[in-house]
Amino acid sequence: MAESSSAAAERSSAMSLEEKKKKFNDKFRALHQKRQEARKQNHEQVVEEDRKSKLPANYEAKKSRQEWELLEIEAKKKAEEAGEDYNRLKSLSTQADIADKIEAARKRKKNPDQGFADYEQMSLRQHQRLTNAMKPDLGGYKKMREFVGEEQFYPTADTLIQGGHYPTSSALDKMSDAANGMAKSREQYHRRRMFDPDAPIDYINEKNRKFNQKLDKYYGKYTEDLRDDIERGTAI
Repeated sequence: MAESSSAAAERSSAMSLEEKKKKFNDKFRALHQKRQEARKQNHEQVVEEDRKSKLPANYEAKKSRQEWELLEIEAKKKAEEAGEDYNRLKSLSTQADIADKIEAARKRKKNPDQGFADYEQMSLRQHQRLTNAMKPDLGGYKKMREFVGEEQFYPTADTLIQGGHYPTSSALDKMSDAANGMAKSREQYHRRRMFDPDAPIDYINEKNRKFNQKLDKYYGKYTEDLRDDIERGTAI
């Protein structure tokens, strides 16, 4: 009986060792698989980061822009197939404040305001603005050419021009409106007067004039009586 019990104990201990060994091997195998998966994912991320580092700096913005243009083309195609106006559909789905911002940005991009550089640039900018605002009247152009004739309409150095141009009433009204608009703009943007010509001259240069203005701003109400007495000659 003692031998059988010892043999059973040895068998049970051997089985427990085998089970422990099996559990250890299974756990080690699972850890090895996780390590392999982590190594694979790390390698894939390193490869992806290396690929992105070799791309241009504006790649993501360019890619998103191309995707947006592709969606835009598809939406236009669907609208054309349905017989609808794509611009109208887009305006209906766009907020009013966003639409105003887009329109203002488009205008700034088309005619950007670079600020004041010199009067030549200002004149050129005004010329471009007036030229872009012109709407040619092709019908009146053809009628005037038929009325005055080819020789007077396209004069050369040897052509004697005698009142060959007869402006229409609409052209005269347009010129009058443009002149009135320019006069109104000049009234709104006038040069501010830098000093009062009737004010007493109590300065020797521009720097001293500004300094006196600052003194009068902060201390004028305290020295008003003293200045009046000095002017009258009654100061003690």
